[in-house]
Amino acid sequence: MEVKAKGISVYDRNSELRLFDDSKVGVKGLVDSGISKIPRIFVHDYQVKKLEQKSNCKNSQFNVPIVDFDRIYEDKARRYEIVERIRDACENWGFFQVINHDIPLSIMNQMIDGVRGFHEQKSEMKKQYYSRDVTKGFIYNSNFDLYQAPAANWRDTISCVMAPNPPDHIDLPPICRDIYFEYSTYMMKFGHTLFELLSEALGLDSSHLENMGCTEGLFVLGHYYPACPEPELTYGTSNHSDSGFLTVLIQDHVGGLQILHENKWIDVPPTNGSLVVNIADLLQLITNDKFTSVNHRVLAKKIGPRMSVASFFRTHFREGAASKVYGPIKELLSEENPQIYQEITTRDYLTHYYNKGLDGTSALSRFKIH
Repeated sequence: MEVKAKGISVYDRNSELRLFDDSKVGVKGLVDSGISKIPRIFVHDYQVKKLEQKSNCKNSQFNVPIVDFDRIYEDKARRYEIVERIRDACENWGFFQVINHDIPLSIMNQMIDGVRGFHEQKSEMKKQYYSRDVTKGFIYNSNFDLYQAPAANWRDTISCVMAPNPPDHIDLPPICRDIYFEYSTYMMKFGHTLFELLSEALGLDSSHLENMGCTEGLFVLGHYYPACPEPELTYGTSNHSDSGFLTVLIQDHVGGLQILHENKWIDVPPTNGSLVVNIADLLQLITNDKFTSVNHRVLAKKIGPRMSVASFFRTHFREGAASKVYGPIKELLSEENPQIYQEITTRDYLTHYYNKGLDGTSALSRFKIH
C-alpha cells in the first residue's frame, strides 16, 4: 500500500500486512483473485541475489541419507546397522529419509488429501478457523510470523496440537477431522520408535529421550503452497531451522524442499511413501551440538499447489509440560565436551522463536553459555 507524505509516495508495509491478515483468505485467496504480481509484503528484497542463485545449486553429488527400517524389530544386527546410519545422518546431515516404516501409504495420502481439502474449501468455511491465538488447539492462517519476519512466505497453514492434550473431535474441521486423528496415532507410534533409535545412537538407554519427555507433545501442521506468479521474488518457506526436538515430514509430488549442506542448497526430492526426518533445535540443545538442527527452505514455484504435513515433536504454549526444563544431557558432557547451552523451558524457547520469526538466524544462539 502506498501513502502520500508531502507529495512523495511512501510504502506502508504495516497497513498492507493488516489488510492481508484481516481478509482471512490467505495466499490462496490472492491466487484465486487472479493476481499476476505478488504483493510487496511477500518480496524478499534483502535476499534477491540469493534467490537468483537458487536455481544454480550444484547438488547432484549429494543425496540425503535414506534409512530402511525393514526388519528393525526382528533382527538385532539389522537394528544396530540402522542405529549407525541414523547416528551418521544426525551428526553430518541433520536430515534423513525413512522407508519401510509402519505408516501405510494410504494414510499418508489421505492426510495430504485432507490438507488439500481444507485449503480448497470456500473461504467462508475456512475463515471461522482463522486466528493468531497460539493457545488455540486448531488454527488456520498464513505465516505464523507475518508481523515479525522480514518478508512473508507464499503459503497457508493449518496447525493442531494433537498431544499430550488433543482437541475435542468436534473442534476440528469435518473435512480433515478423522484423518488428522488417525494420522497422529500412527505418527506418535513412529515417533516412539525414532526416539528409541536416537537414544541408542547417542550411546544411551533406548528409553532415555522418551523419559525426558521428548515424545510427549505432537504439533501437526498442514502446509499449502499455491502456484506463484513470481517465484523468483519469494519463498514458500524461507531459510530456517525447526522448533522442537524432531520433525517428520510428508510431501506430495511437487517438490521444492532444500536443505543447507556444506554451504550448498541440496534438493530433497519427493519419494513416494518416504518420511523426511530432521533434527530440530531442542534436540541439538540437549545433545550439546552432537546432533545438528540444519537450516532448510521451500522454494516458491509457478506450478502448484504443493502440500506437505510437518509433525513437530514438542509441546506447545498452552501445555503444562511446556514449563519442563531442558538442558544438555549430563551423560554426554565431559571436560572435552563442556556444556554449551543454558537450561531452558520449551515455552522460553518457543516464545523467542515466534517473536523472532523465520529470519534465517538460529534461535539457539540466544541460549548459548558465553
